[in-house]
Amino acid sequence: MNAADSTPHPARTPSQLPPVVAVVGPTAAGKSDLGVHLARELGGEVVNADSMQLYRGMDIGTAKLTVEERQGVPHHLLDIWDVTVAASVAEYQRLARAEIDRLRAEGRVPVLVGGSGLYVRGALDAMEFPGTDPAVRARLEAELAEQGPGQLHARLAGADPDAGRAILPSNGRRIVRALEVIEITGRPFTANLPGHESVYDTVQIGVDVTRAELDARIATRVDRMWEAGLVDEVRALEAEGLREGRTASRALGYQQVLASLAGECTDEAARAETVRATKRFARRQDSWFRRDPRVRWLSGAAADRAELPGRAMALLTGAVTA
Repeated sequence: MNAADSTPHPARTPSQLPPVVAVVGPTAAGKSDLGVHLARELGGEVVNADSMQLYRGMDIGTAKLTVEERQGVPHHLLDIWDVTVAASVAEYQRLARAEIDRLRAEGRVPVLVGGSGLYVRGALDAMEFPGTDPAVRARLEAELAEQGPGQLHARLAGADPDAGRAILPSNGRRIVRALEVIEITGRPFTANLPGHESVYDTVQIGVDVTRAELDARIATRVDRMWEAGLVDEVRALEAEGLREGRTASRALGYQQVLASLAGECTDEAARAETVRATKRFARRQDSWFRRDPRVRWLSGAAADRAELPGRAMALLTGAVTA
């Protein structure tokens, strides 16, 4: 071995590291399958950015890909939390960046896939999370328990109209957090959200499906979830503490089935409400990603499904090098 052969290879400079590819858009648009295809083509691995797929056992209702559907592509940040754990975007940011940094250092392309907008931004953008004040949080949670989310949401809408529009009136946990941040920082909650400043070289691909087609897909998906055993999945998770989980219990489908199991509505009503709620959620997801000018939209319509992977790869040509 000569001297040149024994010289250690220098660490990659930031410009030599692979970029991050993000596949985003509303639920049922086809993100997961596209993410697998791109990871296979690019020699990459998938990093999950769906907040509810972080939970162990929440498989059917979150449309989590099976091992076979992953086609041998490693997937990271799936099944890492018990259903009793309250979700934390700050903790997700730490975990996601650790995976992204590791993959890039190994010369592999991280393919971030998911429709949880704040989680995507937390992973990719310059974003710091305000701390928490236990006394403020306890007081607001006591008010939530006494008054319900409606009054607190009205207060939030008055203090920060943008946050009021972005957060559902029924989402007490997020309303409390937004009010807490406003009180701690003295600024609107939305002022703490990041600008469009990436911390990685990133290409974001949005999967675009018309509202009518997406609504039909959502209805079909919910029917298939019920047929696949969603009710039994929720019943099993209820025994593991799902009903007490502050985040997981509010997941689409799971919240509705829990209500049905408690006798608050019929199974058929739970299914219909899951469809309605998922359609509303998909609209909010689409609006979130549409506000980001960096997202490059490609049609994921049924008529274009066969061409979508090739169009995505063409979009990435030059951005991702071997």
